[in-house]
Amino acid sequence: MSDFLVIVESPAKAKTIEKYLGDKYKVKASMGHVRDLPRSQMGVNVENSYEPKYITIRGKGPVLKELKTAAKKAKKIFLAADPDREGEAIAWHLAHSLDVDITSDCRVVFNEITKDAIKESFKHPRPINMDLVDAQQARRILDRLVGYNISPLLWKKVKKGLSAGRVQSVAVRLIIDREKEIKAFIPEEYWTIEGEFLKGKDHFSAQFHSVAGKNKTELTSEQDVEEILKQMDGNTFKVVSVSKKERKRNPRQRLSHLPYSRKQRESLIFELRKR
Repeated sequence: MSDFLVIVESPAKAKTIEKYLGDKYKVKASMGHVRDLPRSQMGVNVENSYEPKYITIRGKGPVLKELKTAAKKAKKIFLAADPDREGEAIAWHLAHSLDVDITSDCRVVFNEITKDAIKESFKHPRPINMDLVDAQQARRILDRLVGYNISPLLWKKVKKGLSAGRVQSVAVRLIIDREKEIKAFIPEEYWTIEGEFLKGKDHFSAQFHSVAGKNKTELTSEQDVEEILKQMDGNTFKVVSVSKKERKRNPRQRLSHLPYSRKQRESLIFELRKR
């Protein structure tokens, strides 16, 4: 009889780990999850804090029976599922099935299957991390709530056999909302005035912002542009001040929505610069 029972997910890992740990350890595999939500029903009590209803996965009865038999013969049980939230949940389900105290030092994790890593991990067992378990349960429950409510709609409206998930469904909703925004968009005309300036040997470009002493002037028509150009007397300009600062600017709407061809738009911009 072995003193310790170690349960991992993969049978291939079990043989290697048992060889590293020695005769006092018996290593068996759970073959992944042993409990899950039932397929034939929602399995989530939305009226009682979304409490999940877990059952033994079909086909896992013999595996669970073998683990229970081995657990009765062992002095202590170590749950060594993979070191992620899914593995933590598997350990938690095993603990409930095998009557293991989840607050005891029953959980062992390792990131590599080497003799040193395995032996070191068994020097630092810990309780089951319920934060990781809850994270996995939340993901699983969301999958079930979304999938079982939306999938039948897809079968009816799109195609039989399609399934909806918590990520895909939200992504599709974002795409649809964005498409509605695009269709509801009302194009607005805007104009710019750009100038090329020369100071000695220095050459720089500048764009019209506003009339002195006023807030930013919006140019929404050719008439607005003509009025500003009339106020620009001569070819001599004065730089009143220079300021450097960080600011956030969203992309402007492109001229492509205006009723001009690309060549006409380029000509229009050139004429403004020329003036």
